Amino acid sequence: QVQLVESGGGLVQAGGSLRLSCAASGRIFSSATMGWFRQAPGKERDFVAAISWSGGSTYYADSVKGRFTISKNNAKNTVYLQLNSLKPEDTAVYYCAAKYYSGIYYTQSSYNYWGQGTQVTVSS
Repeated sequence: QVQLVESGGGLVQAGGSLRLSCAASGRIFSSATMGWFRQAPGKERDFVAAISWSGGSTYYADSVKGRFTISKNNAKNTVYLQLNSLKPEDTAVYYCAAKYYSGIYYTQSSYNYWGQGTQVTVSS
């Protein structure tokens, strides 16, 4: 079992930055691919970014590429998502997730554990 707790969300003006954190406990964190997804009101949950178990590979949705950065600290059992140049359309609840088995990194069903989410609101 893995518990994931996100933090760092909040209200920010367009062009601003936030850093989201996701602290993991339970199962060995270092062997997990970690992902971030987001869900805007009335929309489906979408892939944002993912990082391999070693941290050596990262993946981003086209909509956030160049603005968001995912990183992982295995010693602290924490994954981060740095959000820069935020836009109103980035407003959503952001979820972190852990994937321990094979599966496509951008597909929700590939992930075994999910956090409760943290709200990010970007005002124009």
